Amino acid sequence: MGRVELENLAKIGLLHEEPFARQEYANLIDSGRVRLKDSRRAELSIESRFDLAYNAAHSLALAALRRTGYRSVNRITVFSALVHTAQLPAATCRLFVTAHGLRNAAEYEGEIELDERFTAEFINAVGALSDSMPPSD
Repeated sequence: MGRVELENLAKIGLLHEEPFARQEYANLIDSGRVRLKDSRRAELSIESRFDLAYNAAHSLALAALRRTGYRSVNRITVFSALVHTAQLPAATCRLFVTAHGLRNAAEYEGEIELDERFTAEFINAVGALSDSMPPSD
């Protein structure tokens, strides 16, 4: 599960060891899946669908990281670690990092340029992450 890579991120201070908490994991999965479901509602604006998908992605990616016994100091590391925590293909993981950059541009610069194709790809990638998550029991 990419343990060596996660240990290396911990050595440089981007991750901290923290025991796995089953209820936290279940809550994060539930939160992510509710937001993912809502992000697929075609009647919502593209911005709303993206925001929902991004927050779903963060909840699910954090759950994947927490399952390994780590917590991140920032969101980008949570997304960058997906290749090790969820075994998603690197190309899929890059969508999460790209979405993080778009989210930051919107949040901190008030500027976001979204298109339907990227948003649909991102929502599908979040769905793949959701499908890859093992149950909390």
